[in-house]
Amino acid sequence: MRAALVAEYRKLVTTRMWWILLLVMGCYLVFIAAIISATFALVPQEDAPLVGEDAARAVYSVVNSVGYVFPLVVGSLAMTTEFRYQTITQSLLVEPDRTTFLLAKLVSVLPVGLLLGVVGVLATVAGGAPLLELEGDGAMLGDADVLSGLLLGVVVVALWAMIGVAFGALVSNQIAAIVIILAFTQFVEPVARLVLSQVDALSAVSAYLPGGAADSLIGATFFGDPASVDLLPRWAAVLVMLAYAAAFAIAGRLTTLRRDIG
Repeated sequence: MRAALVAEYRKLVTTRMWWILLLVMGCYLVFIAAIISATFALVPQEDAPLVGEDAARAVYSVVNSVGYVFPLVVGSLAMTTEFRYQTITQSLLVEPDRTTFLLAKLVSVLPVGLLLGVVGVLATVAGGAPLLELEGDGAMLGDADVLSGLLLGVVVVALWAMIGVAFGALVSNQIAAIVIILAFTQFVEPVARLVLSQVDALSAVSAYLPGGAADSLIGATFFGDPASVDLLPRWAAVLVMLAYAAAFAIAGRLTTLRRDIG
């Protein structure tokens, strides 16, 4: 297993795409966090949708609610690139046990996912904190709940990268995988969460969607006041995210990685 982990990690970090996406993610989150913080800080307090700690936590939560597409794509590329360039054959010759190969892929992406998380959180703070501090109620970076949310944001991004690998094992066509990820993260899930939140009997369901579980782990959401949005306990949120990764990985192992590969 150790040899497989080292091999998969080296394959991932020797490509250019992950650090290009890292740079794009950082720049994008600085911009988005600045825009979101402006909606809280540059309007009269009585008109602001959120104030104080709630405003700060909502701004910093964009590392998940907006930024999670990047670790998903990085994770999916780690797997789908094998099929696109037909390196999967050589990979399975080195590690014939396909379950071990898949597990190595899932674990090897975590260091890169953590780095994405650190950069994403720092970018979010860099974009959002100055305006909150100068024009709002403060950046709240000394608040324990805010700091824990930022630290857990790093963990959330790493878990997204793992889910991306698992999804790439299920949908091995690289273009199809990226299109599905973009459609789901930018349209399907946000719309589903907004619709579900309007129906009392279904509002709790949104917390079990991948993004809802990630917001629960951070303890903040871009989709409204945390007090009025259903969030899972943090331990449950971790289990839900791991369950998505496991479900995709098992499905990929029983379909894509079960076929003959020439």
